[in-house]
Amino acid sequence: MESVARVGTRPVSLPLLAEDVVEFHAARLLLLLEICGTAGKIDGLTKMAKLDFFARYPEFFAVAKAAATPTVAVTEEDRNSAAGVVESAMVRHHYGPWDKRYYHVLAHLESRALISVSPEGKSYRLALTPLGRETARALASTASFGSLVERMRDVKRVFGGKSGTYLKNLIYQLFDEEVGRLPLGEEIR
Repeated sequence: MESVARVGTRPVSLPLLAEDVVEFHAARLLLLLEICGTAGKIDGLTKMAKLDFFARYPEFFAVAKAAATPTVAVTEEDRNSAAGVVESAMVRHHYGPWDKRYYHVLAHLESRALISVSPEGKSYRLALTPLGRETARALASTASFGSLVERMRDVKRVFGGKSGTYLKNLIYQLFDEEVGRLPLGEEIR
């Protein structure tokens, strides 16, 4: 994974995927903190990763949303908007879905004074700085992030108040075959 600033040094014959650019992931995490967090904060890497999982995997989110809110039926529009859209895959880790790039991306964001990472007991609090909030709000207002922003708002509405442990357990309960039984490090499809 590299910065978009270094793209000009790559041979033009090599394809450049958004997944390979650190700023792509940084933008998504800024949006996640702003939209799914509380006042631009998320307590714990586990909660961050699980909210990110639902934002990145709309089909899994549609199933989890139906399970978490049984009075709300999953509509045909929900199913259609979720079909086959996974921009960047995650892997099975000890505590459920995870992205090996998180530490790199979080360090990238912290080094640019967009987030702060502080210990809170046995966990970490991830918080947007004022510059991070301003940047996240600017990103949220662009058309290119429109569908992701809407999905994140829905994720926040359904799961924003839940703990990381609750979300991890829910994922293992609902997606045992798709996530729980995968070998560690295996890509979630």
